[in-house]
Amino acid sequence: MNGKILASLIVASALVFGAVVYYAQVYGYYYQVTPTPGQDVQLVAVDSGEPEPIAYSDFQAIDADSSPIRYRACFTTSLSADDLARTYSELAGGEPRIAPGWFDCFDAEAIGQGIEAGEIRVFLAHKNIAYGVDRVVAIAPGGQGWAWEELNDCGRKAYDGTPVGEECPPRAEGGGS
Repeated sequence: MNGKILASLIVASALVFGAVVYYAQVYGYYYQVTPTPGQDVQLVAVDSGEPEPIAYSDFQAIDADSSPIRYRACFTTSLSADDLARTYSELAGGEPRIAPGWFDCFDAEAIGQGIEAGEIRVFLAHKNIAYGVDRVVAIAPGGQGWAWEELNDCGRKAYDGTPVGEECPPRAEGGGS
């Protein structure tokens, strides 16, 4: 009898712990980003190397303080990817991170397939928005856009333990962004 009670407690504890971890990962850490009109969507200009705002609407975004790569955003723009490519830094590709299911405007799998097929174009939005992390923006032919953050070369080296070398900027004191 005592064994059944102990086993039941272990199973119940594991289920509660699993539910708490699931909630924390999918809901607990994320928050809605408060839009800053005219500043939420920026791309790095080829001539200056600095981020510049572009025209956009219908902006919504989520972020989390627990990781520098949890940012996801969706928006629309009246600008075409071809027009943007003449002025802003285009990237060869990108790997959108999976967003929580409740943030349904961001379908990382569909965005990734569009990038692979060459239908969706990817641009650099902000270099080193946090140490070793770049914000990228993807634009579809119909003007739908998405933004997320991904590790750059320095970030991949820093976070996998490889020596970063001289080509990477020094990390801020305290290890933060």
